[in-house]
Amino acid sequence: MTGNDLTKPLAVRAADVAPRTRPSNYPEPFSSRMAGREKRQLGDEFGLKNFGVNLTVLKPGGESALLHRHSKQDEFVYILQGDPVLVTDEGEAQLSPGMCAGFPARGAAHQLVNRTSSDVVYLEVGDRTPGDDGEYPADDIKAALGADGKWVFTRKDGTPY
Repeated sequence: MTGNDLTKPLAVRAADVAPRTRPSNYPEPFSSRMAGREKRQLGDEFGLKNFGVNLTVLKPGGESALLHRHSKQDEFVYILQGDPVLVTDEGEAQLSPGMCAGFPARGAAHQLVNRTSSDVVYLEVGDRTPGDDGEYPADDIKAALGADGKWVFTRKDGTPY
């Protein structure tokens, strides 16, 4: 029994949570860039509403996301396995297991890239503040979080994909 929702588990083995069926919510040509990423939505497994938690695997050559920043939402990553590169619009940093990084809303645009021949595994945590927008400085895409909690993507000039 957990909180008010008796259908949600009390605890699970993270690796037993089914991976997300779609590698990305991005439209093409961006979605296919996320083919090397696998997310297990741990927070959703428990019905968490205020923040999300994902166990994410980046295959060699994989990207965590497009280089991006949020207008209202904070993000945090903790590296469990592997050596990803943290790419920001301010430079790059090599990460390793036990390292973490945080990204306040409106801060540096960021992404993780796996430039090694081994998998990278990390936890990512982000809040779900409504009214968030995503900015992508390196790509012709922008995002707005709809009232239904789903992202709506357009080109920077506002035309739809």
